[in-house]
Amino acid sequence: MRILKLFFKYVTATIVATQITGFGAALAESPEATRANQQLAAYRELPTFEAPGEAFDAAACMKGKSILSIPASSGVPFVKTIGDSMSKVAKTIGFDLKIWENQGQPTQWVQGFDYAINNKYDMIDLLAGADPRFLAPQVKAANAAGIKVVASHLTGFEQILPEGVSGVPIDYKRAGALLADWAIWKTDGKANALVIGINDVLSTESMMSGIEEEFSKCPNCNFVYKNVSIPDLATRTGSIVQGALAADPTLNYIIPIYDVMNLWVVPAITIAGRSDQVKVATFNGTPFALKMIQDGKIEMDVGENLDWIAHGIIDSEMRMLCDLPEVSDAKIPLLIFDQNNADTAGNPPEVSTGYGDAYIDGYRKLWKLK
Repeated sequence: MRILKLFFKYVTATIVATQITGFGAALAESPEATRANQQLAAYRELPTFEAPGEAFDAAACMKGKSILSIPASSGVPFVKTIGDSMSKVAKTIGFDLKIWENQGQPTQWVQGFDYAINNKYDMIDLLAGADPRFLAPQVKAANAAGIKVVASHLTGFEQILPEGVSGVPIDYKRAGALLADWAIWKTDGKANALVIGINDVLSTESMMSGIEEEFSKCPNCNFVYKNVSIPDLATRTGSIVQGALAADPTLNYIIPIYDVMNLWVVPAITIAGRSDQVKVATFNGTPFALKMIQDGKIEMDVGENLDWIAHGIIDSEMRMLCDLPEVSDAKIPLLIFDQNNADTAGNPPEVSTGYGDAYIDGYRKLWKLK
């Protein structure tokens, strides 16, 4: 009878411990997995609004001012959605924000600069990938004309922009770290991962620094990095995955650092018959990728609210134009989506859904709109 009681006591303790750790974590985790799980915890909760600076009368200080936003490409839904949201925010506040439609050609970005200079805009916003490193003469000309140039949603906090360019950075390094932490935690410190990135995109450097830093703290983890250029995404991503899976039967994670890449990553895993053994962790929170979580094809996506991003960019840029102290952190949060909360994004998932709406009232108060 005493042995039976001890057995039931052990089973009960095991169940309780597993419930406490949550997300299916094993009872006895390695120190590396425990640490990784702790790093993930803060990004599993619904984000709250945190003001990036002091409140100000946005409508009054922006009266008569104008911004021309040059997106990386109007053909990328992720970028277009942010731009559309920025336009709505500007309309609410009452200032002119024009989106320079383009197909991602640097010559078209140059034309946008010319338009802004000729029409005496107050600011040029280079949105989500229009790289100022390729536009040095145009940046210099804009500055000479009294126009501020800002690269938004392009770099991590630690990355340095070219002279004459201010930034609205995103915590890309943390996003990358969370991807590595997830794989470390889920494999109990034995991750063997293929990481796929896009070196053409400046933020990749920041994300990879986070991934490398976290994996360096896991002695029994390993990862290999492969680059795919933007023009080759559709033709090379799948073949890279298939080749890696064929070469290494112990591969247990694939980390495409931008979730658009899963259009080719997930089919490649399925074709290889490795869906049960190889899991996917990714970044951006694009609706189609969240649907893949709901369907069990992707395990985790670190999401960002595109409407929140738009509000954060506008807030930072208004502070620059209104001669207020610039903010180094726009306080745009990240949120982990997995099987436990993917349905909060809608079914099917919708853009900027699942993050709560605390930021909407938060920004209105911050800008003294109510």
